[in-house]
Amino acid sequence: MRKKLLALAMAGVMATATMTACDDSSDSSEASGGTNTSNGGKARVGVILPDTKSSQRWGNDDPKYLQAAFDKAGVPVEIQNAQGDEANFIKIGESMINSGVKVLIIASLDAASGKAVLDKARQNKIPTIDYDRLTLNGGADYYVSFDNEDVGRQQARALSKCLEQRNVANPVIAELNGSKSDNNATLFKNGYDEILQPMYDNAQAKKGPDQWVPGWEPEEAEKIFKQMIGQAPNIGGVLAANDGIAGAVIKVLKAKGLNKRVPVTGQDATLEGVQAVLTGDQCVTIFKPLEQEAAAAANVAIALFKGQKPQVTDKIKDPESGAYIPFKSILAQSITKDKINNVINAGFIDKNKLCAGAYAKLCTANKIGVPASADTDADAE
Repeated sequence: MRKKLLALAMAGVMATATMTACDDSSDSSEASGGTNTSNGGKARVGVILPDTKSSQRWGNDDPKYLQAAFDKAGVPVEIQNAQGDEANFIKIGESMINSGVKVLIIASLDAASGKAVLDKARQNKIPTIDYDRLTLNGGADYYVSFDNEDVGRQQARALSKCLEQRNVANPVIAELNGSKSDNNATLFKNGYDEILQPMYDNAQAKKGPDQWVPGWEPEEAEKIFKQMIGQAPNIGGVLAANDGIAGAVIKVLKAKGLNKRVPVTGQDATLEGVQAVLTGDQCVTIFKPLEQEAAAAANVAIALFKGQKPQVTDKIKDPESGAYIPFKSILAQSITKDKINNVINAGFIDKNKLCAGAYAKLCTANKIGVPASADTDADAE
């Protein structure tokens, strides 16, 4: 059914290609399927986010940071979420383009729906920005994201270190990758396989089950990992692509009493992911400063909105089209137990939420939320 809807929606893109960008007949609120901060037919920047299930960022963090960046600049913005529906993603894009957006930012669900929206924007001479995820063969004018292969390398290095610390010899490593339709998942995998493959080649570890998780959905990850560990009960480490997938893996490991023995990676520095790092159930998460990413994307969009050329000097190659796209890259950082204060100090996670209830004693024991100077004074005493 979804494929039929997507096909119909893509046909709609072609059918409406000759409509002007000033047509106010579309009602943005009907297309949203989620958060809608619409400005009607006014000139504005449009933002389409992918879903709210794959990571908390899309429903909470990115809308907040993007809105704040545009508000600070006094530039109107409309932010909507496709709620994981490719046809709805296209519908939102059509509505925004037909009702007067001057710049369009998208975080694609998949290449097909992302490209459909980018194509229509191009037909209407609206500049576009791929946000966080590169739309393969999409032809966006700009791309703002993290160095995603380096994120994968950081995950693998942390997993290797955790295995050493636990004295796990020649471990079987399972890999649960993100969604196959998300180019970022491929980039993360390229990065961690760059570190893991030499370990396999040198007999430092054994390659275990390796699967993609549809839609990044934790429920799917839990099903997949149950099958993995059923087929390979000697799994000694898990490269989980993000915190949601890691949480599903840890749930399965806990049921088998293995959560303190088998190290698991993650990514996104979600509240649950950082709490799992604190308890030792997860050996690392990757903190991607989303406020910086959102501000960078907003700065590019604001320049375009004002008819200026954005200050973006780097480029990245689209592996499908071969085209080079102006690319603004943001650095990420590994968060192990001794680095949790970095996430708190950045204002990304509230210490009171992190250290609530059963986590309070662990926070005290690990000096979570204690300023560096106070920590030093306490040690001196």
